[in-house]
Amino acid sequence: MPRPTPPDDRVIARRRQVGERIRHVREHLNLSQLDVCGRSGIDVATYSRIEQGHASPKLDTLIRIADAMSVELEDLTRR
Repeated sequence: MPRPTPPDDRVIARRRQVGERIRHVREHLNLSQLDVCGRSGIDVATYSRIEQGHASPKLDTLIRIADAMSVELEDLTRR
């Protein structure tokens, strides 16, 4: 099986922007990472990696994060 191609710099930069946006929304709502993780069922290490832009979350995970924060999915992904 061929190895997957690593993401290019543009994709990595956008992933970091999304992570920063998620962190910004969470902080604006005065929620801790533990709050979001408890509400979404995502473990803290995974959630932290998403905010830092080190992990590429599945759509289902982004939906769970948005629901945990009671915001629209687009609020977490727009620039």
